[in-house]
Amino acid sequence: MRYAIPLLVLAVLLGFFAVGLNRDPRLLPSPLIGKTAPSFELPVLALSTAQAADAAPARLGNAAFAGKPFLVNFFASWCAGCQVEHPYLMTLARQGAVTLVGIDYKDADADVRQWLAARGNPYAPILVDLDGRAGIDFGVYGVPETFLVSADGRVLHKHVGALTPEAFEKDFKPLLGAGS
Repeated sequence: MRYAIPLLVLAVLLGFFAVGLNRDPRLLPSPLIGKTAPSFELPVLALSTAQAADAAPARLGNAAFAGKPFLVNFFASWCAGCQVEHPYLMTLARQGAVTLVGIDYKDADADVRQWLAARGNPYAPILVDLDGRAGIDFGVYGVPETFLVSADGRVLHKHVGALTPEAFEKDFKPLLGAGS
């Protein structure tokens, strides 16, 4: 009996570890699926230093995208996964199948301008979430994360990690027709 309790505790812990090892870390559940996307209104990134020197930066929010589905992609210039997904985002932008809203997450404006100048800009538009509040509202764990928002403003899908053609075809494309 003396050894039974520690063995039982060890067996329970091993069970938890075994379940955890079999889970895909990219499949993080989101309580937002099927619900209205969090409201946001963020400054638009000025793509040149001349634009940045102008008075107050323009701001955009959810209302600007109402009536058509759109992707919200949280990214940053310092993010390795963002570098991986960027060529595919450029392809999506060229195809024009869906509006791609970029939210620059906790990043310096000058850094993201330089990053986009070197790689191209797939976003229409780029919004700035310097303090991370919009990311918190969306439940972002880390960048990159991409959300599909329907024409009526509901979150249809959340993708954690670099967006790939396979993930888009499997998880996003069917929802673009059904949920828009």
